Amino acid sequence: MAFKLTYSTMFDPPSELHERFDAAMAALQPQLGRSHALYIDGEDRASERTRPNHSPTDGRRLLGHFAAASARDVQAAVAAAARAFPAWRATPAAQRLRLMRRVAALIEERVYTIAAALTLEVGKNRMEALGETQETADFFSSYCDEWERNAGYDHALPNDPLAGYTSRNRSVMKPYGVWAVLTPFNFPFALAGGPVAAALVAGNTVVLKSASDTPWSGRLLADCLHDAGVPAGVFNFLSGSSADLGDALVAHPQIAGATFTGSVAVGRDLLSRMSGGPYPRPCIAEMGGKNACIVTARADLDRAATGIVRSAFGMGGQKCSALSRLYVHEAVADPLVALLRERIDALVIGDPAQRSVYLGPVTTAGAVANYKAFSAQLREQGAHIVSGGRVLDDGALAHGQFVAPTLAEAPAAHPLWEVEMFLPILMLHRVASNDEAMQLANRSDLGLTAGFYGAADEVPWFFDHIEAGVLYANRPQGATTGAWPGYQPFGGWKGSGSTGKAIASFYYLAQYLREQSQTLVE
Repeated sequence: MAFKLTYSTMFDPPSELHERFDAAMAALQPQLGRSHALYIDGEDRASERTRPNHSPTDGRRLLGHFAAASARDVQAAVAAAARAFPAWRATPAAQRLRLMRRVAALIEERVYTIAAALTLEVGKNRMEALGETQETADFFSSYCDEWERNAGYDHALPNDPLAGYTSRNRSVMKPYGVWAVLTPFNFPFALAGGPVAAALVAGNTVVLKSASDTPWSGRLLADCLHDAGVPAGVFNFLSGSSADLGDALVAHPQIAGATFTGSVAVGRDLLSRMSGGPYPRPCIAEMGGKNACIVTARADLDRAATGIVRSAFGMGGQKCSALSRLYVHEAVADPLVALLRERIDALVIGDPAQRSVYLGPVTTAGAVANYKAFSAQLREQGAHIVSGGRVLDDGALAHGQFVAPTLAEAPAAHPLWEVEMFLPILMLHRVASNDEAMQLANRSDLGLTAGFYGAADEVPWFFDHIEAGVLYANRPQGATTGAWPGYQPFGGWKGSGSTGKAIASFYYLAQYLREQSQTLVE
């Protein structure tokens, strides 16, 4: 691959990218319908039950039969990780990093195949799928770099001022043990690979549980780790019921820590459970967003419309960073709404494997049901549907889970301003002042990402007052989306995150380690 894939560089991709993606998609077709095992203690492991996985683009298309892990499989995976931990912890850091960088290289080598699988399984278009896959490779590389930048988190401290003795002090960070990683369906490769990479670089061993609806991506990640030569038991992969397996993992006494990405309700429950038991265990929980964007009277409306549509409707709004709340100064609301309608109408909806398609299906059948309910609630409680608000179930879309991108102008009191819908639904409200917009933007209990379009001298005010962890100002590439490892750390404030630390930041990797103060008197 002669060019580097990032979210920022893929807006004008070379023809080679499309040719290689199409070839990978064609090569995957004969493999559809196969059976896929769990991965425990370095080996594939069959399960008593399997679950069929169908494409959200066309429910008639069987992607494969995936092992449904049992409580016994959870026990086996945790036991394997616990056995492997002493040797992995003692493995020289340079050797661990070589293996992790080999994983990154294998992901890059397989980027088109993995991206094609993501398109089939999740329903994201090829650019979104390629971006997610490459991002995962960058997680493995960047955490290796971070370990080296921090000298392995081993630091000499001043000697104690004792007469007649030499008292040497050190601060040393050490791994916890077996780490559970519980992933969502929307970024099933990156939001598995990122925490897996951090945990393994730090010297922990891992049990990964994929989302129920997207087991294929987790299995593909397991293949990369196996083929890179990661020792048996260091990494283990489970698929199946998220409720049953998640409960079994969290309750297991040998789970030393966990990373979770998903809903606020599940995340808060997990945090509570991880803090119980004989002693509290670390839990890194990223719990979604209800992300806002402010557009002032002095904004570049063309740039704003482009960024707003990309962030609200990219991947069907199924990103925790997706834009869902838009506050627009009344002086520019009419022309901005006209621009938004124009851009929404231009979105190509269909099979995301096709080069021309921007918006594929939503990933789960439950999302379609939610879309219907939310669209009805918008209409019944005072909102005006500017565009969309309907399920797309005719013609070529009849067998998929397609919904129309929706823009709704709503009163400030509408209850859906407080609900993370996780769908291509954008709510808009006109404001009389920037201060009113800021007050409304900060009214949410969540604070993951936020966007702003306005004059240059207004940007510092936005950065200073908004209550969110990831901020973008005047960004046409996306009003609230598009963080990339090494460029934008990604983490939320308030109810969006449990730690106040961001993914791929200066502070993230250290969360997988615990500090030990060592004093030696000579």
